[in-house]
Amino acid sequence: MQAVILAGGRGTRLRPYTMCFPKPLVPIGEYPILEVIIRQLRSGGFRKVTLLTGHLAELIQAYFGHGERWGIEIEYVREEAPLNTAGALALIRSPAEHMLVMNGDVLTTMDYRALYDRHLEKGAQATVATVRREHHVDFGVIESDGAGFLAAYREKPVLDYTVSMGVYVLSRQCQALIRPGESLGMPDLLLRVLAGGGHVYCAQEPCYWLDIGRVDDYEEAQRQFQTNPQRFLPGHAA
Repeated sequence: MQAVILAGGRGTRLRPYTMCFPKPLVPIGEYPILEVIIRQLRSGGFRKVTLLTGHLAELIQAYFGHGERWGIEIEYVREEAPLNTAGALALIRSPAEHMLVMNGDVLTTMDYRALYDRHLEKGAQATVATVRREHHVDFGVIESDGAGFLAAYREKPVLDYTVSMGVYVLSRQCQALIRPGESLGMPDLLLRVLAGGGHVYCAQEPCYWLDIGRVDDYEEAQRQFQTNPQRFLPGHAA
């Protein structure tokens, strides 16, 4: 099974932590976040990882090499110009029939193999991992009619919604929807799948998930990992 990790971003929202090295090398506990992900993938049965790199790619390659330390094959594809979250997938020359594709800044307890198997079971062209989120609004929310008169008043409501976890399984056909050199976001790629008559399965994952792209979230990820590393890396020595 092949996994593709998007590791080319500049991590501007995570400064000053990313001033000197790329976001995938930002430490979570004693490991870079990308190493946590690679260890999780290896334990889930993935044997090949393609790293899509860009900013400070040489530092990532110097740390991970070809993956011998983790018993996994690592190859590198470098984008010369930023191609967004989906555009760089067109650079992969020999994609597997189905690929796990994910952001390189995700701290989660997700079972990647189970997500991959569910994608195959559903027969979808693409699968997006999702999680439920709640947002507590600290103010009274006003709704008015077309004439400006009060229609509804909700005091400090709780909004419940579904968000993408930045983890996907894509069939090889998805790559054909990306033009070479095109800057394309993952949401637009999934909409192209739908427009072409394909199916995108939304897999709701009952797991812990945190995108560490912002400073507050990164500091929370540090607390979560250091409190219980075994939660994210079973077998990790305390």
